[in-house]
Amino acid sequence: MPPHHPSRRDAIRIGLGAAGLAAFAGRIPLGALASESPLVTRPIPSTGERIPVVGIGTARNYETATGEEGATLREVLRRFAAAGGKVIDTAPAYGNAEPVVGELAAGLGVRRKLFLATKVSSRSGSAADAAAQMEASLRRLRTDRVDLMQVWNLSSPDALLPLLFEWKRRGRIRYVGVTTSFAPQHEALTALMRAHPLDFIQVDYAIDNREAADRILPLAADRGQAVLVNLPFGRTRVFERVRGRPLPDWAKEIDASSWAQLFLKYLVSHPSVTCVIPGTATVPYLEDNIAAARGRLPDAAMRKRIEAYFDGLPG
Repeated sequence: MPPHHPSRRDAIRIGLGAAGLAAFAGRIPLGALASESPLVTRPIPSTGERIPVVGIGTARNYETATGEEGATLREVLRRFAAAGGKVIDTAPAYGNAEPVVGELAAGLGVRRKLFLATKVSSRSGSAADAAAQMEASLRRLRTDRVDLMQVWNLSSPDALLPLLFEWKRRGRIRYVGVTTSFAPQHEALTALMRAHPLDFIQVDYAIDNREAADRILPLAADRGQAVLVNLPFGRTRVFERVRGRPLPDWAKEIDASSWAQLFLKYLVSHPSVTCVIPGTATVPYLEDNIAAARGRLPDAAMRKRIEAYFDGLPG
């Protein structure tokens, strides 16, 4: 998500509670909000390893980072790791995102604290090409092993998944997954989930895009597959929908003090969701997003309340 989109700025300005407003006004150090309580974590079903429910996606914002932008991303990553954040999702297709993440993690000395996820694709289905691409990803990320390797957007999965499972057996990758961010691919995704012992899937899911909740998330639970959620803000659509509206008073019942926190808490409260990966390229957005991994989460009744409230807003 673009780091300076006005709808997100407006949502933060209008939705934040007193503590958040004070922090953004400079009266409370931003880092103070990050130490209020531990991050909520979820287990990866295939191993039981726990990861925090809010991570970072690197599409767009990390692709061309240089100069001042690079310094900002360094501070974002430093604070993310210091707060206990782990999951960073990237891909070779995201421009310079892999080398940017690799350089920052190495420079900060936080690689061992992070859970690095990247992707591989092949139009031809060539295992040799895919292996070369994965080797290049590890070099760019400055690591000898990646935590999660995913077949990107279901690119030749039947050809590439055997290679990924072989790399997993060899210890080059820890977990295997597949990704999509397009509803037309959901049918193919469910077929792959049934056919392969995947550790992870990654799918598009947002308060205004709940298709995944109907079939994919229940199947993930049945198959024991972890779920990463991309596009949690619907490419900023959800902020456009609430622009100019104050956060409902009942949001405090789930410790949400901004629209972003409300939307993220709604997603991670689904029992099948393991982690959401919003684009995060500024310190204010990091503090706002990571707060969704703290405090209370919606129960089933609150989830329905959030859905009914959002669905009732003018389109």
